[in-house]
Amino acid sequence: MAPTLFPMESKSSRTDSVRATSAPQACKHLAEKKTMTNPTAVIEVYPDTAEVNDYYLWSIFNFVYLNFCCLGFIALAYSLKVRDKKLLNDLNGAVEDAKTARLFNITSSALAASCIILVFIFLRYPLTDY
Repeated sequence: MAPTLFPMESKSSRTDSVRATSAPQACKHLAEKKTMTNPTAVIEVYPDTAEVNDYYLWSIFNFVYLNFCCLGFIALAYSLKVRDKKLLNDLNGAVEDAKTARLFNITSSALAASCIILVFIFLRYPLTDY
């Protein structure tokens, strides 16, 4: 049986080849060992950094309009770190900083929105009525 590039053989033919070699069941991996000789091309694959979102516009919006306790500024700093790490092809670091920037953006947006809602509630129903 010739080695194939994609081993999509049926199970019956695979068990027949193992039985034909009379190898014990524990050593069936040795019977199916395939080697590649004379590789002709080396392909270098670089990670695609376009898939990493840096949340830059959201961070600028939070920094300018909703900078609650400087969380918008921190999110903007992490967004810039993501852009720098994408330029250096550090995909793992870019993903980590993108998660952190997203966390700070969500926190800043949620806290600022809740404060705005509370202001409108207190303007509509002042505390002097209670």
